Amino acid sequence: MSDKKGKLGLYWASSCGGCEIAVLALHEKILDVAAAFDIVFWPCVMDFKYEDVEALEDGEIDVCLFNGAIRNDENAHMAHVLRQKSKVLVAFGACSFGGSMPGLANFTDKDAMFDWIYKQSPSTDNPQGTLPQKHSQVPEGELTLPNFWRTVKTLAQIVPVDYYLPGCPPEAHQIEAAVTAIVTGQLPPPGSVIGPDVTVCDECSRTKNEKKIKHFYRPQEIIPDPDVCLLEQGLFCAGIGTRSGCGALCPQVGMGCRGCYGPNEGVLDHGAKILTGIASVLDANTPEEVDKILDTLPDPAGYFYRFHLPQSLLRRRALGNGQKQTAKTGEAT
Repeated sequence: MSDKKGKLGLYWASSCGGCEIAVLALHEKILDVAAAFDIVFWPCVMDFKYEDVEALEDGEIDVCLFNGAIRNDENAHMAHVLRQKSKVLVAFGACSFGGSMPGLANFTDKDAMFDWIYKQSPSTDNPQGTLPQKHSQVPEGELTLPNFWRTVKTLAQIVPVDYYLPGCPPEAHQIEAAVTAIVTGQLPPPGSVIGPDVTVCDECSRTKNEKKIKHFYRPQEIIPDPDVCLLEQGLFCAGIGTRSGCGALCPQVGMGCRGCYGPNEGVLDHGAKILTGIASVLDANTPEEVDKILDTLPDPAGYFYRFHLPQSLLRRRALGNGQKQTAKTGEAT
């Protein structure tokens, strides 16, 4: 990059907002970012409007960090706009990379979600059964909500992505390394994940022995040995099939890896990789014994595909009733 300051954009689609906070975890290094870039779009932090970014020239933004999955029409519109306006578009965080928590909605469908959230959940008080409407008339005029999709998608399933920075959220040292690589022009080939290609197990300092699991425990059910592999103690850990870069932070404090950094290079399906690893250490000789052990693991699909269901070979559950989804939006037709 030249001595002239670059232009940086950041955007928050369907996610919890943790990636926005993670940028602030750079602490004083945020000053280095400010020295290298003018922030031209960051609606979470500054008063930017959509018109501001739409008015920019194509390719005027040097780097855009886009976090969040694509859940509705607004998310998709901004993905297209920011792709058009950015030289480098980074899928920033687990939601934009693999779909993450929002992507677990692909295990159900829009109608079932709306029925539960707005009608059936214990905390809901909605005797008229009112559901959100895309268009509503009020005295001041017409209010419009973005169309809510049946299928959550990753950023790369909507627009071409140049780089991926995984994590829920990405750790500060990785954000710093990514920004440094961008500023100095020392980026890996386009399409790469910015970070090491080793597993969490490779960075985990816990002692690893032969694994023979006969029972899985919830974290509140046992106090694990602080020095021994958590999986060997019956605590679910996705570290055997998950890219590292976090420094194995969760296992350090007695919590199994949940898989937020996604698959390593060459893995087609993150959940299948974790499932294969777990299956290889079950201490069972018959299908009945396998079932008995897996019965102690609540919500196995959620464990295996917690962060990457939309990116997986499964993508989502079948819609049923002869419905098909469009390639562009994932909305049922």
